[in-house]
Amino acid sequence: MATRAPTLPPATRPAPDDGGAVVLERRPEKTPPPQMYQVVMLNDDYTPMEFVIVVLQEFFSKDRETATRIMLKIHLDGKGICGVYSHDVAATKVDQVLDAALKAGHPLQCVSEPVA
Repeated sequence: MATRAPTLPPATRPAPDDGGAVVLERRPEKTPPPQMYQVVMLNDDYTPMEFVIVVLQEFFSKDRETATRIMLKIHLDGKGICGVYSHDVAATKVDQVLDAALKAGHPLQCVSEPVA
């Protein structure tokens, strides 16, 4: 049992003229942005270039010119970035591309990897 009344820390002591109310300072919490993932399409020798352009337009909302530019990058460099998304969206995009390629009978491969 304590023999004297507890004292408040200096930051939370009430001001003498406010009637004894305690006001705590509100500190906003900053949450870090979510880890982003890039969807990368890989080159192969069998998938038609036109199919890759259609996939880029349909699943990544690219216009014809941008889709063609990305397709040529995939073809020349072996891989190309289709877009950068949160983890769940990137995984969904990869699944959509792989499913479309499978249904069309093409071996097109697509992966997602964390952005460094």
